[in-house]
Amino acid sequence: MRSQVSLLSLLVVTVVISGAQSATFTFTNNCPFTVWPGTETGGGGAQLSTTGFELASGASLSVDVPAPWSGRFWGRTQCSADASGKFTCASGDCGSGQVACNGAGGIPPASLVELTLAANGGQDFYDPQYCCTGDHGTRETCPPTDYSMIFKSQCPQAYSYAYDDKSTSFTCNGGPNYLVTFCP
Repeated sequence: MRSQVSLLSLLVVTVVISGAQSATFTFTNNCPFTVWPGTETGGGGAQLSTTGFELASGASLSVDVPAPWSGRFWGRTQCSADASGKFTCASGDCGSGQVACNGAGGIPPASLVELTLAANGGQDFYDPQYCCTGDHGTRETCPPTDYSMIFKSQCPQAYSYAYDDKSTSFTCNGGPNYLVTFCP
């Protein structure tokens, strides 16, 4: 288990994609083991066409994401179904008991990317408590969490919370498509 989790690395990336019409996210698994990506739509929006899927070693799968959209993608490892058919994973499990996460997020430890596709260059979805906005919009009112400090200790150059390092938050214009690679 430990080697699979460390190969995925504990990384949180925040991406705001401005002016996008829609985007295609292609998930590629370069790991020597199967990964089960999960998807979660935020802000009460409609879930994507898939909320979880199996991605064998060497396989790729593309998912179309409409704008506006906000949510997360993450990898799950060491997944299996028990005798009763309940599906669970050692990392990133979403607790749904199925391959599909059906709107449930990944339970730590989980490697994830959180992003917003904004239709008109704006930022469509933010929860002030977790995104350090509103009453939580300063370095003083939005400190790192225990979880972000765990991620930071494992991956010191990774962005782990809103005031960690502004150089690791990215904005892209023009409706680009994206590649999410496990074990790059």
